[in-house]
Amino acid sequence: MTCPSLLTRRPAVGDAVDSVVARLRAEDTFGQFARFVLVGASTTLVYTLLFAALERLGYLPAHVAATAVSTLLANEMHRRLTFHAGERVHWLTAQVEASGVTVIGLLLTSTSLGVLNSLVPDAGVGTQVALVVAVTGLVGLMRFIALRWLFRPRATRTA
Repeated sequence: MTCPSLLTRRPAVGDAVDSVVARLRAEDTFGQFARFVLVGASTTLVYTLLFAALERLGYLPAHVAATAVSTLLANEMHRRLTFHAGERVHWLTAQVEASGVTVIGLLLTSTSLGVLNSLVPDAGVGTQVALVVAVTGLVGLMRFIALRWLFRPRATRTA
């Protein structure tokens, strides 16, 4: 025996999930920033795995390689998912537009790792990754601002 009211009434959890999903899909600043953070978190995980796998090469080669791969991935995910610009922005354009902030981030994180390595030569991978994540978080905020407001296509005015 089934109860018709149970079949037509959605549980509160389902409504909450639908609400969160709707907010994440929104094209306003909050929706884009939430997607930006989710992409950043997932590509930071990629960075962490690559850095840990390559760390035996030394902190700087591991950092540069992990940064390059995770940045290319992040740029593409931001283009397609965060800003839904896959149809209007070419892959190469997205890479070039984000490269300035990426270079700044690479310089800041590399310098931070160099300072850490000179002060604490035996710093573990966890400490190194935590430092990079902290610096990258600040750079990520700059990157979001650049991608959201500076590189956004301008509306054309018609006379």
